[in-house]
Amino acid sequence: MQIQGQIVDIQNKRIYSGEVTVANGKITSIIEKEHNVKTYILPGFIDSHIHIESSMLVPSEFAKLAVLHGTVGTISDPHEIANVLGKEGVHYMIDNGKKVPLKFHFGAPSCVPATFFETAGAVIDSEQIKELMGSPDIYYLSEMMNYPGVLFDDEEVLKKIAWAKHFDKPVDGHAPGLRGEPIKKYISAGISTDHECFTYDEAAEKLSLGMKVLIREGSAAKNFEALIDLLPEHYENMMFCSDDKHPDDLIVGHINLLCARAIAKGMDIFKVLQVACVNPVHHYKMNVGLLRPNDDADFIVVEDLTNFKVKQTYINGALVAENGQSFVKHVEFEKPNNFNTSPKTLSDFEVPSAAKTIRVIEALEGQLITNEIHHSSLLINGKLVADTENDILKMAVVNRYQDAKPAIAFIKNFGLKKGAIASSVAHDCHNIVVVGTSDEEILSAVNLLIANTGGICAVNGSDKKSLALPVAGIMSDQNGWEAGRLYQEIDGMAKELGSGLKAPFMTLSFMALLVIPDLKLSDKGLFSGNSFSFVDLEVK
Repeated sequence: MQIQGQIVDIQNKRIYSGEVTVANGKITSIIEKEHNVKTYILPGFIDSHIHIESSMLVPSEFAKLAVLHGTVGTISDPHEIANVLGKEGVHYMIDNGKKVPLKFHFGAPSCVPATFFETAGAVIDSEQIKELMGSPDIYYLSEMMNYPGVLFDDEEVLKKIAWAKHFDKPVDGHAPGLRGEPIKKYISAGISTDHECFTYDEAAEKLSLGMKVLIREGSAAKNFEALIDLLPEHYENMMFCSDDKHPDDLIVGHINLLCARAIAKGMDIFKVLQVACVNPVHHYKMNVGLLRPNDDADFIVVEDLTNFKVKQTYINGALVAENGQSFVKHVEFEKPNNFNTSPKTLSDFEVPSAAKTIRVIEALEGQLITNEIHHSSLLINGKLVADTENDILKMAVVNRYQDAKPAIAFIKNFGLKKGAIASSVAHDCHNIVVVGTSDEEILSAVNLLIANTGGICAVNGSDKKSLALPVAGIMSDQNGWEAGRLYQEIDGMAKELGSGLKAPFMTLSFMALLVIPDLKLSDKGLFSGNSFSFVDLEVK
């Protein structure tokens, strides 16, 4: 098979008219040849850090959408399913991913659970990490979120890192805002990347210390604008990633969109493509070709080097997508789960109190971090209730693994004027998280998800919209287009109920993520990520 076009040679920083010959899944030759074909041939895009589960799709369904945008491989952290199903969940993702052409490269989740201040469905200890790291299907130790454990020489944390080093596999980082001496110690432990930088100065410091920085642009956390100006100088040590990408966003685009945005800023095409295509392959020793003779024939054909509209995607020499049509075939998959909580009652969400002031989580648009603010309470009949006039809504986290009383908090900036929204995609343990304007609406949303054994929903009286997620309570059994359609309907309803957030469900999913400061809520209570301890709802 011969394919003609303008060859984009990233390594030698040149573009020329040429022809690529493919046989038996490999590139046998690339030659210069004059022709009239104006499309461009370049290596495929890599998402250098993504939780496939956050697309609400199993890997085989994720692949159908990703190849449309020129993605040929991912560095995938199965941390989400591992928190639900443990090591068996990791193997589920690997096995399902192997059934389709896209080249998934899974890591061993380093922090399951991320903390012991919440209830997870499983634990992965250092002995299990040893077993996983020894597998050829595992390419790295995934994000070390327990940075306090690294800084204070926690024996179990250091054992996990040691096993990664033993098998000569990289260790991914997760250290939002960590600067100065603490970040130096964190890096010295052997941690090589960070995708959590949210300021230019933070990323610049980490780069100066030898860390590779990932520019993240997902459905909730959006750091592209803050970090992209570092690319021209540091392109050899940067990568692009999504981290978390909901299905409706994945339908629109993937890493190709980040390339287009970088080029629109006047950046050098070869530097941008090195970040998007080359650096992850080298850092993680991926089995992905880079458009060179004898490489796997993993490459894409795009209309231009401005918008990166993908005409064709090839993986191992096979055409897997063309002109908006995906050729990735459907595969049957099982639906393992771990959803064991009973329906709740109204009294479960009532909070007797006489407090005049309460701690409130302040959610921030496009960020995983939150603030702690103090606000006057609204009491009715001696109970704390949502104050919609001041956008102080009630929030709850419900243990999905066993029957337990829900934890209650209050949150600002979700903007709901009526109804409630809920999700069992709640990082990291994937308990049920709900925000609502009344206890009745909160109860309705929670019990709908319990009936579905997982999902997302928006409710307002008898009006209810939901997307069931029966695979581990975090992934759909639908194809990506249907899941995306349902998600858009529910997202639209959340906004009709008053939410001004661009991605209310993605933001909601991080409000129980304790390892990102400051104030969050686990199923065990209100938690400060700054002090790494529980705090009272009531301000004394």
